[in-house]
Amino acid sequence: MSNLQGKKVAILTETGFEESELLSPKEALEKEGATVHVISPAKEIKGWKDGNWSKEVKIDLALDNANANDYHALVVPGGVINPDKLRMNEKAVSFMKAFFEKGKPVAAICHGPQALIETGALEGREMTSWPSIKTDLKNAGVNWVDEECVCDSGLVTSRKPDDLPAFNKKLIEEIKEGVHEDQKTV
Repeated sequence: MSNLQGKKVAILTETGFEESELLSPKEALEKEGATVHVISPAKEIKGWKDGNWSKEVKIDLALDNANANDYHALVVPGGVINPDKLRMNEKAVSFMKAFFEKGKPVAAICHGPQALIETGALEGREMTSWPSIKTDLKNAGVNWVDEECVCDSGLVTSRKPDDLPAFNKKLIEEIKEGVHEDQKTV
């Protein structure tokens, strides 16, 4: 099995991300040889762990300076605060939407899929998430299922931190596959 040498992955986040849902995929991707950039509209971001604020994570690139064309895939971690802030940011929504338009792999876990709703690219897709956003996703036209990891033409979703091993494995597989022509929205 080949690694991800030469692949660049964007992790788009705001403050209030679930710590494990950012750090675990980042570590798994880097272990496979990918270059991973944490991108944010904020200057500083702090994680959430066990119901409390956790450590600050270094931002590699400001969202204002990021271009989706420079990346092979996108990861959106969960956390209650993170996706809500992202979905209210027009630049963040445009950045996420660009990955769907090009058919590039997109992965979101827990509450992360909530931010993807704003892209308008989810209708007819099969996805999973944290149960509390199930109705939001269904209202966006998603076929929501309660499974550890769901992949629909390069769109990888999982429910919670316990699902990270399956999520990371599927994310890596999808990046190796590359662009999904049937995922393109433009």
